Amino acid sequence: MLENFRQLPRNDRPVSVLGGVRSLHTHGRHVDFDCGEAKIRVGVLAPNLVRVRLSPDGQWKPRRSWAIAAEDESWTPTGFELSETPEEIAIATECMEVRVRRESGLLACIDPQGREFARDLAPGMHWRDRRVAAVKAIEAQECFYGLGQRTGLLEKRGTVATNWTVDSLDYDLLTDEMYQAIPFLMVLRPGLTYGIFLNSTYWSRFDLGEADPNCWRMETDGGELDYYIIYGSQPSAVVATYTQLTGRPPLPPKWAIGYHQSRWSYESQDEVRAIAREFRDRRIPCDVIHLDIDYMRGYRVFTWHPHRFSDPAALVADLRAEGFKTVTIVDPGIKYEPDADYEVFDGAIASDYLVRDRSGKLFHGYVWPDKAVFPDFVRPEVRQWWGDLHQPLTEIGIAGIWNDMNEPAIADRPFGDPGTKIWFPEDAPQGPPEEGATHAEVHNLYGHLMARSSSEAMERHRPEARSFVLTRSGYAGIGRWSAVWMGDNQSRWEYLEMSLPMLCNMGLSGVPFVGCDIGGFFGNATPELFARWMQVGMLYPLMRGHSALGTRSHEPWCFGDRVEQICREFIELRYRLLPYFYTLFWEATTAGTPILRPLLYEFPDDEQTYTIADRVMVGPWLMAAPVCRPGVSTQAVYLPAGVWYDWWTGQHYRGPTQILAEAPLERMPLYVRAGAVIPLAQVGQFVGEGAGDRLTVNVWPPGESGLPTTFIHYEDDGESFGYREGDWATTTYRVRQGDREIVVEIGERQGHWTPPSREAVVEVVGIGRQSFEDDGRSRSLVFPL
Repeated sequence: MLENFRQLPRNDRPVSVLGGVRSLHTHGRHVDFDCGEAKIRVGVLAPNLVRVRLSPDGQWKPRRSWAIAAEDESWTPTGFELSETPEEIAIATECMEVRVRRESGLLACIDPQGREFARDLAPGMHWRDRRVAAVKAIEAQECFYGLGQRTGLLEKRGTVATNWTVDSLDYDLLTDEMYQAIPFLMVLRPGLTYGIFLNSTYWSRFDLGEADPNCWRMETDGGELDYYIIYGSQPSAVVATYTQLTGRPPLPPKWAIGYHQSRWSYESQDEVRAIAREFRDRRIPCDVIHLDIDYMRGYRVFTWHPHRFSDPAALVADLRAEGFKTVTIVDPGIKYEPDADYEVFDGAIASDYLVRDRSGKLFHGYVWPDKAVFPDFVRPEVRQWWGDLHQPLTEIGIAGIWNDMNEPAIADRPFGDPGTKIWFPEDAPQGPPEEGATHAEVHNLYGHLMARSSSEAMERHRPEARSFVLTRSGYAGIGRWSAVWMGDNQSRWEYLEMSLPMLCNMGLSGVPFVGCDIGGFFGNATPELFARWMQVGMLYPLMRGHSALGTRSHEPWCFGDRVEQICREFIELRYRLLPYFYTLFWEATTAGTPILRPLLYEFPDDEQTYTIADRVMVGPWLMAAPVCRPGVSTQAVYLPAGVWYDWWTGQHYRGPTQILAEAPLERMPLYVRAGAVIPLAQVGQFVGEGAGDRLTVNVWPPGESGLPTTFIHYEDDGESFGYREGDWATTTYRVRQGDREIVVEIGERQGHWTPPSREAVVEVVGIGRQSFEDDGRSRSLVFPL
C-alpha cells in the first residue's frame, strides 16, 4: 500500500512546467503572478519570511482547521517594495529580495550581500496530476540539516528524505521514512542560512542532490505547492522564525526534565514499587516511572488489569509520596468488542467517532488488543471525547501520558503472525465533513493530533499543574503538544552514536524536547555501552531509560557496582544542572531555540563544525564530546574559536584547536566556553527535594578577548501555570574582565515570582567565591585576579 503513495499511477501525460508571467497584481501582503492557467502567489509575512504558492489550475486551496499555528494575517504587516524590469519582478524587504523571471517564472532570493539562495533551476515549479514539485540549485558550500527525525549523518546532502509516518521498527543508518514527518529543511553556508518549510501534510519528499549533485528537489501530492522561505544570517534566526510559524512548546514541569525510568513492561504494581524502592535505597535520583502496555486489561485502552494492577490509585499515591510521578502509555487502537460492555468502544460506535472507508464500512486492523478500530483525531469533537477519557487517570494522580503506536502502527492480522503493515485506505474520509479531507492528506497528522488531544486533555483535567506528554509520531509543530522520543532503537553502539545527529536535527526542526531510549530498547546493553549511554543521556533534553520485553533488565544497578556508580554520578550531574536546563527550556518556549545543539548552531561560520555530529552543545555554554564507540579511553576533540575550560580539571584551551582528551569509562569529556554562567542546584533524589536553600552560580573567566558575556537565569515554581500570568523571575548576569579583576554584575530580579529564602553563592571557577542572601536586589561582585 505504501508504494501507492510513493508513485503516482503510470500514465503518459507529460509534466507541466510553469509558463511565463503574463500579468501581476498586489493585494495587501501578497503579489499574484498570472502565468496562464497556473498562478504563483508570493506573500511577504515578515522581513525574513515569504510564502510561495503555486496553483496549477489557478484556484487556491482553503485553509485547513489543522493548519500551522501562524496564518498569514497573524503576522505584523511588513513593508516591501515592488519593482519591475523587462526581465524580472523584484519584491524587496529590509532583509531579502525575491526575484521572479518573466519568461519562465523561475524564482530566486537575494540576501543583503547580493548572494543568491533558494534559487530555482529549470524546470522550476512543475506538476503532473496531483504531484507538484520544485527544483532549486545547490550553491557552493551549502549543507543540509533538519527534516525532523532522520538516521545516518548530521549533514544530509546527497540523500533522500521522505515524509510519511511509519512504524519504523528495526530502523538503521539507511532508513528513510520514520515515525515523524517534518518537511522542514535548513540550508547553511558561511554567513548565510535559510529554511524551507514545505507546507503539505500529504506525502512529500526532498531529494538533496542524490539524483543530481547540482540541485535539490521537493515534491508533494495534493495538487498545490505551498512553501515558506525563511532567511537568516545564522541558524538561530531561521529556527526562531520557523517556530513562530509552526508553534513553540509550552514550559514543561521541572520534574519532567529529571530522570525517567521505563520498561516494557513492569508487569505488576509490586514490581513497580520494588523499582521505586531500589532507586531510593541506592540514592539514584529519579522523578518519573512509566507504565507500558501491561498495566491494562488485555491491552484495552483506558483500563487497568484487575489483578496485577488491582489498586492503581494506591500505587500512584505511594509513588507520589516517594517523590515519583507516574506516566501511563495510551495507544490509539480500541479493541473491537461489541456486546462486551467496554465503554470506550461503545462510546466510539454510538457517536460514530471511528475511521471508516469510503463506503462507510468500519475500518479495522490488528494491534496489541487484537482486532482494533481507530478514532478519527482530525475531528475536534473526537479529540475532545478522547481527551475526556483521560479523566479517570488524572483523578488518581497520573501526571503524564505516553502516546505510542500512533503513526498509526497496524497489521493486517493478529500480532505474532506474519503480517503486513497497513493503514487507513487512501480515500477514507477524515476530519470535519465540510473540509472533505481524505487519509491521503492527513495520514502524517494522525499521531500529531492524538498528541494534541492528550495535551489539551491533561491541561483540562489537571488545571492546577503542568503535565508531561510524550509521543512517537508527529508532524511539523509537534513540539507545541508533546515531547518526542526516537522510537524503538537497539542496544548497539551505532545507535548510541546515531542518537546525537537524530536529536540535533529534531532540535533544528523546531522540536526541542527530545530523547532516545537510554541503553537501547531492543537487545541487551553491555556494561560499557550502558555507562556510556547514560553519560550521553545526561545531555538529552528527555532523559529516559527504557528497554523491551524479553531483554535483561536495564536499570542502572543491573550492570555491576562500577556502572551503577557511573550512572549515579551522571544522573546527579543532570540534577545539578537542572537550573541551567530549565532556563534552556524557557528559551525554547520563547524563541524556539533547541536545547541540544550541533556545533554549527553556535559556530555557523566555522565550516569544520558542519559535519561534526558526535560533539554537541547543551545550550550556549556546555560542549560535550561523549564516547560512542567501545574500548575508547582517549579521543580527539575539536574546540571551536574561543577559550574553553575542561569541566573536570579546569584546564583551559584556546580554539580553534584539536586536543586529545582523556576519557576513561568514568568520564565524558565536557567543556565550558569562556564567560559561561551556569546556575546549579543541590542534588536531591527528585526535583524539589532539598533544593530551596542554596543557589550556586558558577562563572568561568571571559578569557583573553575580555568581551563581556550575559546570561538570563529563569525561575518559577516549576509546577503550576502561574508563569503564564507573570509568576516567574529572571535574573541577568553580566560578566566582564579587566586587567586585575573579574566583575560579575547581577541585575535586579524581574517578574512576580519570589524564590524561597536562600543563600546565593557565585563562584568564578579557579578564582574565588562570594555568597550573599539572595534578596533579588542588584549587586556587583568583584573578584581580584
